[in-house]
Amino acid sequence: MYLHGTSQINGQGHLQIGGCDTMELAAQFGTPLYVMDEALIRQRCREFVQAFRASGLSFQVAYASKAFCVMAMCRLVEEEGLSLDVVSDGELHTALQAGFPPERIHFHGNNKTPYEIEMALDAGIGCFVVDNFTELHLLNAIAADHKKCARILLRLTPGVEAHTHEYITTGQEDSKFGFNMNNGSAFRAVEEASKLPHIDLLGIHSHIGSQIFEVEGFKLAGEKMIGFATRVRSELGVTFKVVNLGGGFGIRYVEGDTPLPVGDYVKAITENILSHFTSHDYPVPEIWIEPGRSIVGDSGTTLYTVGSTKDIPGVRKYVAVDGGMTDNPRPALYQSQYEAMLANRARDKDEETVSIAGKCCESGDMLIWDVSLPKVNPGDLLAVASTGAYNYAMASNYNRIRRPAVVFVKDGQADVIVKRESYEDITGNDVIPARLCKEAVNTTP
Repeated sequence: MYLHGTSQINGQGHLQIGGCDTMELAAQFGTPLYVMDEALIRQRCREFVQAFRASGLSFQVAYASKAFCVMAMCRLVEEEGLSLDVVSDGELHTALQAGFPPERIHFHGNNKTPYEIEMALDAGIGCFVVDNFTELHLLNAIAADHKKCARILLRLTPGVEAHTHEYITTGQEDSKFGFNMNNGSAFRAVEEASKLPHIDLLGIHSHIGSQIFEVEGFKLAGEKMIGFATRVRSELGVTFKVVNLGGGFGIRYVEGDTPLPVGDYVKAITENILSHFTSHDYPVPEIWIEPGRSIVGDSGTTLYTVGSTKDIPGVRKYVAVDGGMTDNPRPALYQSQYEAMLANRARDKDEETVSIAGKCCESGDMLIWDVSLPKVNPGDLLAVASTGAYNYAMASNYNRIRRPAVVFVKDGQADVIVKRESYEDITGNDVIPARLCKEAVNTTP
């Protein structure tokens, strides 16, 4: 398993993260356990900010909180000077409860409800990323009722298909997201938005996909956005102050994944924007991006305790752990691949190839199909790398399994940032109608 950030093998032969022995973490907090390398998260935030500062352009780096949204993460992001993207009332509430400055919050989503729009307007968020005509006119009407003016970006689909899994590619024309640039709807959206009295059109936004390892897609999307901006300025007299090129920067999950250094992505984007806008005699806009996975993904490690095994001679050996698709549904959703190691015997040589199974009552509850490990025994501690993004965020209570705890580790200190769910949490919202209570008397003849 590739060791990210502060991960290393300590003198006891145990995996250590943030100066904390994973065996001690498992003993103290139980398993499954999400362990987040705080130093690595901060490093990633700073890499983006420093790369943009080197460009000399005005910018905002907004953390896409859908990757991992808890109050402690919002506080960390604020400390590092980033803005924050949210896509629901729950994420907005989390940010506000953490004390995140609302003027640095951007609200995304293809179906914002009237309640969510009112909540965001009342909070005084910095920007809405408008996804369709229904939302555009609903936002204008609600802003009028609240005697406010909503600052917006228009989300465009530039027709660029990222080289990634089809389920997470969003920049192509056939998409539920955004205004299509090729059929005229994007141009019409600018026309309408610029005339609405309670809308302040700041600029345009695109997002071409996720887990992207090259810069060509970002360059092509940027060029399409630049061409669109110059046409809008020429024909409508509207000059965009902001161009947002979204996120999607890849991380390493397994050998063969080849993410670029953060600075390479940013340099390609900023140089492309600067050269093209300057050549069109267009005031260079502020550049926004929205990294999520690339900030938290490789900072996360999930710890599991090994339970049962099943060896099918000539077929495969299954090793079951005390978690699975409830804490990481991505292999089932996207066929995502991961690396793993035995955290309690990190220096032992690999002896067998096994498949890591979860404990849910689903044949598809598999975390890793084939991984080389030392001889695995019940009670071993399995560490799965790069689980910081979209693992806790997508976790569920399927089979009424409790969601794991999450800890930040740094400089030998471990802090719980999400408590492990209790049995009371599992049944806390259940209601038994009076007619089903044991005290009820059946009077049916």
